[in-house]
Amino acid sequence: MRALMANTKSAEKRARQALASRAQNVAHRSKVRSAVRKVVAAINAGNKKDAQAALKDAMPVIDSMARKGIIHRNKAARHKSRLASQVKAMS
Repeated sequence: MRALMANTKSAEKRARQALASRAQNVAHRSKVRSAVRKVVAAINAGNKKDAQAALKDAMPVIDSMARKGIIHRNKAARHKSRLASQVKAMS
């Protein structure tokens, strides 16, 4: 990453905080993607029981990240809706 180019103490602090915040956000976004990927993998494998369990685990993760503002609430709703309908459509 680039060196800090802040002119004031407060700007230096904000730059440090932004770096820490960005690292947290990256980790949280990764957590959401991993949870969604597990559900999709179970759906593709054709295992409804595993897909339902993965969906049950993914829902709170998606909701939590939407509450924190990591992902938009509409994106969270879209993920949950599409995954749920795909699991429901499994035979």
